[in-house]
Amino acid sequence: MVWFRSILFQLYFFATVVLTGTSVLLVWPFGSAASYAVTRLWAKGMMAAGRILLGLDYVVDGEEHIPDTPCIAMIKHSSVFEAYAQVALLPRQAWVLKRELFWIPFFGWGLITLKPIAINRSAGGSAVKQVVRQGKERLAEGIWVTVFPEGTRVLPGATQKYGVSGALLAQESGVPVVPVAHNAGDFWPRRSLRKEPGLIRISIGPPIETKGLEAREINRRVQSWIEGRMAEISDAYKDASAAEPATERVSSP
Repeated sequence: MVWFRSILFQLYFFATVVLTGTSVLLVWPFGSAASYAVTRLWAKGMMAAGRILLGLDYVVDGEEHIPDTPCIAMIKHSSVFEAYAQVALLPRQAWVLKRELFWIPFFGWGLITLKPIAINRSAGGSAVKQVVRQGKERLAEGIWVTVFPEGTRVLPGATQKYGVSGALLAQESGVPVVPVAHNAGDFWPRRSLRKEPGLIRISIGPPIETKGLEAREINRRVQSWIEGRMAEISDAYKDASAAEPATERVSSP
């Protein structure tokens, strides 16, 4: 039954991506805000579909921590769930993402209209400069910037070095960072079709003030909050901690 429900959800996902990508393009002449509004409706529909088709519900704590002014959100990345959940739960955002996503039919075409920061991940320092430059532009427009600081989806219970681009943008712009932890990876691991029923806990942390801080210190504070919260809400983290040192956990220097 779990496999059947997982496949049914995946078919819903593919079908609605095509429909939403087309709709986003159709409303693009009315502005990127209109395209984003369509995308947000899709994201909310995905979360409802997860609850109905998969038995995968969610609860959010810390919504009162979301400021009224543009911020940088740094989010744990372990599944596909948070890629659309952030659209439904946070203010309008520009996502830092790999440019290859633009090449996906319908999905990528619609994505272009939403003003993301699309980088070449192999470009090194120039990609970091692009995030800082375009990130400042988005923040000045009143748009949040969201970053997956580990750069890629990680296995449940694992941690990778936090990249510098989001922290450097925070350092140079002086805007707060809102850290977000969740345990979606416990139920929906990366590259897995199977999705287990359960309750995803999404935790939004208090804004971390960045004025006067170096990027390294910003990253340290963000990582400390996210990974500490993950240890509280994720069974995979608890299992990994119990298994150490057999489980490799990489922290930023």
